Amino acid sequence: MEQTTKTLPEERIEERDSPARTTTPTRDFRLRRSAWNNPRVRLGVVIGSLIVVVAALLLWRYFSSYESTDDAQIDGHVNSISARISGHVAKLNVTDNQYVQAGTVLVEIDPTDYQLAVDRARADYEDAQAAAHAATENVPMTSISTTSQLSSSQADVENARAGINAAKQQFMAAKAQLQQAEANNAKAQNDLARYKQLVDKQEISLQQYDQAVANARASAAAVEAARAAANAAEQQVTQAEGKLAQAQAGLQSAHTAPQQMAVMRSRSQSAQANVARKKADLEQAQLNLQYTKVVAPVTGVVSNRTVEVGQNVQPGQELMKIIPLEDLWVTANYKETQLRKMRVGQRATISVDATGKTYKGHVDSIAGASGARFSLLPPENATGNYVKVVQRIPVKIVFEPGETKGHDLRPGMSCESKVWIR
Repeated sequence: MEQTTKTLPEERIEERDSPARTTTPTRDFRLRRSAWNNPRVRLGVVIGSLIVVVAALLLWRYFSSYESTDDAQIDGHVNSISARISGHVAKLNVTDNQYVQAGTVLVEIDPTDYQLAVDRARADYEDAQAAAHAATENVPMTSISTTSQLSSSQADVENARAGINAAKQQFMAAKAQLQQAEANNAKAQNDLARYKQLVDKQEISLQQYDQAVANARASAAAVEAARAAANAAEQQVTQAEGKLAQAQAGLQSAHTAPQQMAVMRSRSQSAQANVARKKADLEQAQLNLQYTKVVAPVTGVVSNRTVEVGQNVQPGQELMKIIPLEDLWVTANYKETQLRKMRVGQRATISVDATGKTYKGHVDSIAGASGARFSLLPPENATGNYVKVVQRIPVKIVFEPGETKGHDLRPGMSCESKVWIR
């Protein structure tokens, strides 16, 4: 070995001194063989081979441990702010691209008409309350009144019946007195006729005759009086019967007390329902008054503002948009062949072109269909010549907490996402 090492320089000197001498393949082979027989060379080759293999393995493992795509962008919510009532814009409190907190008053609509509506609704509500209170108070009053009316009508019927009996008895008595008076009158008239014959014969005195005439006249008058009393007693019987009929009618009316109570309760319930309706009208008017101030529902940046002071707006008309920068995510459109090992929860890194920063995140969900399915005119592969095209599936990647605190990201920014599948 040492001898080979010593002769090698001499051979090189001879080659340098003899320019006409050419190297043959056999000599080159012997040179390479002698170099390979050097332990250092062989060790270096082995180490270099191992380094290449290890590097290749590491590179293969690294490049196969993630799936990446540059077909990705920052995404976020776009909250459309619209008016809930119609009116004249009196004040505008924000400008374009202004950062606002949730609850900030953005636009103020003239509240005059709505304040008047609230006052009118409040007056109607108070009037309905008073009417309902009166109707409610009438229910127990009507109950007491109908109960007492029933008792009174029953007593009137009994009194009327008793009055009929008394009137009939008086009528019978009057008829008896009439009969007695007629009998007395008949006797007095007969006596007068006999006394007339006797006075003509001058068998009795004129005084006796005059007394007989007076008795006859008194008896006739007594008959007329008895007849009048009998007629009056008969009229009293008729009046008593009329009173009985009136008392019975009152009793029948008093028997309608349950129906009257039901009517009063229905009126009270109707009044209470009217109160509830007026209260709802008042609350609606108050809500409309509150809607004159359009507030921000979320915290974010004002964008695409279209409203101006003096403009008349209508319900549902869009006034502006608010982009909440605290709730952003990445929509990455991966090829369908890249989703074989991709799972929800796998960590991801996002490189944003605008900031030059890398953010941490994780896979939140995978869309239920390819992006082409959501396009305005989705492709129909059943017609024409079919050409297989690798489809892309949207994957939602959310940022880890605290990654977007600086508000330096905006929806629509281009980025590159890597999902670590291993």
